[in-house]
Amino acid sequence: MALAHLAAPAAALAAAAGAGAGLLSCLGTRALIPVLRRRALLDVPNERSSHTVPTPRGGGIAVIGAVLCAWIGLWLAGRTPPWVGAAALGTSLLAGVSWIDDRRGVSPALRLLVQGAAVALGLAALTAQGAPPPDRFGPAPALAAAGLSWLWFVNAFNFMDGIDGLAGGEAAAIGGGLVLFAGLGAGVDPGMAALAAAIIGAAAGFLVWNWSPARIFLGDVGSAPLGYLIGFLLLDLALRGRWKIALILPLYFLADATLTLLWRLLRGERVWLAHRRHFYQRAVQRGLAHAAVVRRVAVADLALILCGWAAENGAGAGALGLAIAIVAILLLGLVRGR
Repeated sequence: MALAHLAAPAAALAAAAGAGAGLLSCLGTRALIPVLRRRALLDVPNERSSHTVPTPRGGGIAVIGAVLCAWIGLWLAGRTPPWVGAAALGTSLLAGVSWIDDRRGVSPALRLLVQGAAVALGLAALTAQGAPPPDRFGPAPALAAAGLSWLWFVNAFNFMDGIDGLAGGEAAAIGGGLVLFAGLGAGVDPGMAALAAAIIGAAAGFLVWNWSPARIFLGDVGSAPLGYLIGFLLLDLALRGRWKIALILPLYFLADATLTLLWRLLRGERVWLAHRRHFYQRAVQRGLAHAAVVRRVAVADLALILCGWAAENGAGAGALGLAIAIVAILLLGLVRGR
């Protein structure tokens, strides 16, 4: 079939958004390293850690700041959907409480309450802008399911930020899949392409300093809001009927986090406490270096991007089944340390 693609001006806008966010993120993260060290905002290794030296945390300030600058700039220029303003507000709310959590800790109940408020705000904005939930089970149950899924993704992304380069690499990969889908094929969308490109750029700028051995970590101020922003884009696609790509792109993170949570629940563990039972953590415990684990995930993510694009451009169930197989093979390899 003939494939649509972004016009040159739209492609140039997406490239500019990505480059601008990347530069801001890279320079901002570098500037934060000595500041966070002086303030002793450090992640000190303990029995649950996957790092061995005290490392500054809070690099997410630069990453989220860069994404928000790009998104708000695009919004003010009239190049994105109106819900971007609500996304920025929800992200700021979540980043604020996450920063407090990084500095002195907050209760799980308060953290969940703020996350729920941010998700509710985002859902209200999405549905108000012509992205109604599926009506198979009625709007209320569909909205509740969408909200809970988004809330879980925010927490899953936070849980998966445990080794050098993993969360940044995943953010860049999901952003890459969204740019591909929004730039070529059945889902051409200039606004989505520019928003996703900003996430790629910000993640890449951060990875300059977070690649193993990391000089700085995202912290909750980065991982939770980043999961929220990516979830916003994925949920927007899902509510518009593009659910296959919205599921496939983050499938590894969702599978690792969800299976680990279920396993811990079955063992009667206190699941709100930090641990080292994720598949990627077990791979490190078995001797794989952080960079080696991230490279394996990156290869799988590239395959998932192609599966997601194919699933929404005619391949359907076959591409979805292949994506599940890819993630299953990756998880098995990680738990075996291969």
